[in-house]
Amino acid sequence: MKKVYIETYGCQMNQADSEIVGSIVQSSGYKLTDDISKADVIFVNTCSIRDNAEQRVHNRLGEFEALKKKNPNLKVGVLGCMAERLKEVLFEENKVVDILIGPDSYRDIPRLLDEVSNVGQKAANVILSEDETYSEIKPVRIGTNGVSAFISIMRGCENFCSYCVVPFTRGKERSRDYKTIIAEAKDLFDEGYREVTLLGQNVNSYSWKEDTKTTNFAQLMEMVAQISPLLRIRFSTSHPKDISEQLIKTIASYPNICKYIHLPLQSGSNVMLKKMNRHYTREDYASKIEMIRKYIPDCSISTDIITGFSGETLQDHKDTLSMMQWVGYDYAFMFNYSERSNTIAAKKYQDDIPYEEKTRRLNEIIDLQRELSHNSNRKDIGKEFEILVEGYSKRSNDKLFGRNSQNKVVVFDKQDSKIGEYVKVRISDCTSATLIGEKL
Repeated sequence: MKKVYIETYGCQMNQADSEIVGSIVQSSGYKLTDDISKADVIFVNTCSIRDNAEQRVHNRLGEFEALKKKNPNLKVGVLGCMAERLKEVLFEENKVVDILIGPDSYRDIPRLLDEVSNVGQKAANVILSEDETYSEIKPVRIGTNGVSAFISIMRGCENFCSYCVVPFTRGKERSRDYKTIIAEAKDLFDEGYREVTLLGQNVNSYSWKEDTKTTNFAQLMEMVAQISPLLRIRFSTSHPKDISEQLIKTIASYPNICKYIHLPLQSGSNVMLKKMNRHYTREDYASKIEMIRKYIPDCSISTDIITGFSGETLQDHKDTLSMMQWVGYDYAFMFNYSERSNTIAAKKYQDDIPYEEKTRRLNEIIDLQRELSHNSNRKDIGKEFEILVEGYSKRSNDKLFGRNSQNKVVVFDKQDSKIGEYVKVRISDCTSATLIGEKL
């Protein structure tokens, strides 16, 4: 039985896609392996969101040349966004690559593997689909802790933020039949999983139409929450323009829907937001934050921020810093602007902020967020939280870690606790990244 090794880069959606790929290759007679030296096929599931992510993959492909010399029959496939974005360029620049497979072509993997069975043969399928959701395929959970799992509820994106390559690499937005989502979540719970994260490029626009009935994201969340009070529900990612009062009220109504929302800001400047084609203003975003605070006072909020976008002035940068201060984010994912070819921004705007200045602004943002995160965590000292235990602390096998409803990592003494259990913990100390507690 030939062995397949899958290596995943990028977002949670890519992780979910790798689990779909794992299911497809297993059903075709291949065996998954976590030992790359024993693999007959290596699949690299890729990310194109930033240049750095692509460079990591290029470097990794170079490392596979040694494996190919030892095993000339070894096949290497590039999956996902890079395969879709770069297509035949990957064949030309990386002689080690045998197969290119776009995000909507995973069902075609068995045929493509057959096609490249001869040394030197190459094959590709990067055709985007308007209806592929892999709804009925049961994912193989790869590298899981047996506690938390991802469920993809939709694919594609049609927001066309000017800096973003996703609409071009993942195609049109389409939602998955809610009944298959509920069934997958139930199966996971029955298998012992206690947390699921519903995934989509913009989950707020989830919509499944059947006859005269339409199911929206808030309704889907409620149905998943009703599977069991012991099943925690998270989701990612929300677009500020679409997050609804109905969804916020639903989150507030169910204790097992986690009180945590990732709401990407990207910039606090109205000038930049318009240039980014984000479809909201600074004031619109603030109103959504106020709505969240109204219905879910203890909600944790994180964000994405891009610094150094085309034409960003010092005042635009200060607007971002002031919005961060006002919201008081619990944590954030922060990046320099990385121009991606064929995006709207690459075609219309000059990448005119010097790298050194981008880095200086990014460091200011990081320093501020570190302060905000520490302030947020200090407020939790003395509070009690229910923690879902996910694993052992990196620093000690005598300690466990898990997350609270607000998605904050909590470390505490193991005692008699087990992975997958809910435990009550009182917070006694913190860092800017972690809460430290004592089991009650």
